[in-house]
Amino acid sequence: MKIDLTTIIKSSLTSHPKLKENFKSALNKIHKVKEKPSIQIGFEGIVSEIKKDILIEDLTQIIEAQTFERAKYYVNRLIKGITEVKQSKINDLNLNRWKEYDDLITDSLWIFNKRDKSGAHNAGYWGNFIPQIPNQLLKRFTKKGDWVLDPFAGSGTTLIECKKLGRNALGIDLSDKAINLCNENLGKEKKSFDVSVETLTADSSEVDLKKFLIKYQIKYFQFIIMHPPYWDIIKFTSEKKDLSNAATTEEFLKMFGKVLDNIFPFLEKKRHLAVVIGDKYSNGEWVPLGFLIMEEVLRRNFKLKSIIVKNFEDTTAKRNQKELWRYRALVGGFYIFKHEYIFLFQKR
Repeated sequence: MKIDLTTIIKSSLTSHPKLKENFKSALNKIHKVKEKPSIQIGFEGIVSEIKKDILIEDLTQIIEAQTFERAKYYVNRLIKGITEVKQSKINDLNLNRWKEYDDLITDSLWIFNKRDKSGAHNAGYWGNFIPQIPNQLLKRFTKKGDWVLDPFAGSGTTLIECKKLGRNALGIDLSDKAINLCNENLGKEKKSFDVSVETLTADSSEVDLKKFLIKYQIKYFQFIIMHPPYWDIIKFTSEKKDLSNAATTEEFLKMFGKVLDNIFPFLEKKRHLAVVIGDKYSNGEWVPLGFLIMEEVLRRNFKLKSIIVKNFEDTTAKRNQKELWRYRALVGGFYIFKHEYIFLFQKR
């Protein structure tokens, strides 16, 4: 159903005693549209699709305004949302219609009951993160056609999301096995956009990114997402350069720092870097890997934008062992990990 708001809005603004009556009429029409999440509305030759519940909310707000000036403000805001696009330099969101992005989380606590298994996504690779993490970050901090770098590609979760959302991407991993699985997963994901999603078996602390950028005639990546090993909790390869084989915390941080130093120059200024990392418990002591990694990044030319805490209810290592871990926690005097961090940085 198409609703023409032009006449209603114009008559409401010129003869304000009828404002409530006119908008109540529009509201009644919208309520009659059944089983449609969005509605086409016309305004001065412009036809725009707006979520039904948001349009109802806006019109109700106009009707319930206590003064005409306040109602007029709400009307003008609605007109602007229909007729104008307001965008930032780092994403495709229309901020004049910010209410429509109810799928985007703006709080620092992320709770997901289950992982997204749509398309090529699966939990077959031990240690991969849930697709909702890159999905949220890519929508907030990249535009279609931007270039994304994942220096710890694993099974390709971020790359799959890039392919789904229309972002170009390069995924690097030290493991041939991981890159082969990554390519296999990418092959299963339907390509909806004309983008390049590439993979490379290499050490991210040494790889020559300049060659890659020259190949695609670009100067920088617009976003970097890093999901490094949580030190030696999972041994990914037998390679000496693998962060999961670091002998000490200090060596782990030094190796991670080398990756940062190698990729940092190729991130565009004022663009974002996200690091997803969890802590470790060893020898009766909590090892705060997350905050140690955060400090490592802040030593470079980055500023901290957010610390996000993301829950996880189940892991491969603890699956079907909840009672055992509860017993261990009571005996050992510690608390069981139920979260990991997403540190968001911006290059100065």
